[in-house]
Amino acid sequence: MCVPCCFSQLACCFGSAACSCCCKCCPKIKQSTGTRFMYALYFLLVTIICVIMMSPTVAEGMKNHIPFYSELCEKLNAGENCQTLVGYSAVYKMCFGMACFFLFFAIFTIRVNTSTGCRAAIHNGFWLIKFIVLVLCCTGAFFIPEQETFLEAWRYVGAIGGFIFLLIQLMLLVEFAHRWNTNWNSGVKYNRIWYAALAFVTLMLFTAAVGAVAFLGFFYTHPEACLLNKVFLGINGSLCFIVSLLAISPCIQRLQPTSGLLQPGIISVYVMYLTFSAFSSKPKDYLEIDGKNQTVCVFGFSGSESERKIVTGLGTTILFACVLYSCLTSTTKRSSAALRVYRNSEPESERARCCFCFGDDTGEQNEFDEENTGSGQNVVYDEREGTTYTYAYFHFVFFLGSLYVMMTVTNWFHYDGHEVEKLLDGSWSVFWIKMASCWVCLILYMWTLIAPMLCPRRFEA
Repeated sequence: MCVPCCFSQLACCFGSAACSCCCKCCPKIKQSTGTRFMYALYFLLVTIICVIMMSPTVAEGMKNHIPFYSELCEKLNAGENCQTLVGYSAVYKMCFGMACFFLFFAIFTIRVNTSTGCRAAIHNGFWLIKFIVLVLCCTGAFFIPEQETFLEAWRYVGAIGGFIFLLIQLMLLVEFAHRWNTNWNSGVKYNRIWYAALAFVTLMLFTAAVGAVAFLGFFYTHPEACLLNKVFLGINGSLCFIVSLLAISPCIQRLQPTSGLLQPGIISVYVMYLTFSAFSSKPKDYLEIDGKNQTVCVFGFSGSESERKIVTGLGTTILFACVLYSCLTSTTKRSSAALRVYRNSEPESERARCCFCFGDDTGEQNEFDEENTGSGQNVVYDEREGTTYTYAYFHFVFFLGSLYVMMTVTNWFHYDGHEVEKLLDGSWSVFWIKMASCWVCLILYMWTLIAPMLCPRRFEA
């Protein structure tokens, strides 16, 4: 039984066969799902390596535990203790290689509409060969001449790509809020329990948002200092209140009957999270109290180094999860339509369910060809009639995600002396980026509310 399984895995690595697990008990997997999972795995692997490169703790541990570490660094011409393989410059080069990999496939897969062509076969298979290509791209970046000029230019390319990826993330959040409300509203006329669920979740969201405002006002403001915190907390709280009133106003309700308080509740919680993250990322404020300079407007942890490492690790994990979710979700046809603000992109036969976000883009499932891989997992070829997502756009989003990870891990424009352990330390660039993200998110949501009044033909299209 192991022989056909091994052959199927070799075909997955070296040929155009779809990727599957070497286990018969695993549920059958769609070709489109397996392909996106493998690319996400590549992305996650390079991202983890970038985090390791930015961590002096890991570098020190490698130096202490790897035998002949110094000699190995000398043979690799990596400098003393492999200094050229760590730090922000190494992350820039690794992400440059990964970005080139995904950008190439974005161009290579333009106008691929089915999985039956040779370009689609390369996209969905040959995983070992593509992994070798990715390794060569990342390795080759370390041999780029005139590295100072390259790093300076690549920093600005990364900043632009990172901002675009942030916009996609915010658009997806707004789309998620509308989709959640529409899905659960569709179940109200069949079962009143969906109305109770809507009311309960909405109440919890606004409770969390109001509690966040109180929390930020108590810990991140001071009567004699932190003027920026007071101003921006007031602005963001007021804007959340305004969009909540706008969502239930009669003029909006007339054109969008499903508009309610659930969407502004989700947006308000996310804006308060970004506000908290921005305040935490701002350089510390000091105030002279009793003749001593004391740090004010901070929410300090208990002070132990181990707890700080736990918080940093948790924050980094959440960052990676959000990036992967954005890369995978933004490439579905439903989300692609939402990014163009077609608010009636929901299917007419919407079925209310708790895990609505895991539903299929195309509604009811059709019968697709299924390949029995012997003792291995069965693969469903669901794209022979047409692709379920746009290949080129999928790779382009991962290209932007590579730039976003590069800028985030290296603390955007303040990379000098930065370490991954200092991911939560303050810098003005991170503060303004996160604060601007709050306003962009609110503007995008407000636009989805007023767009039907300003562009009625587009809304009905």
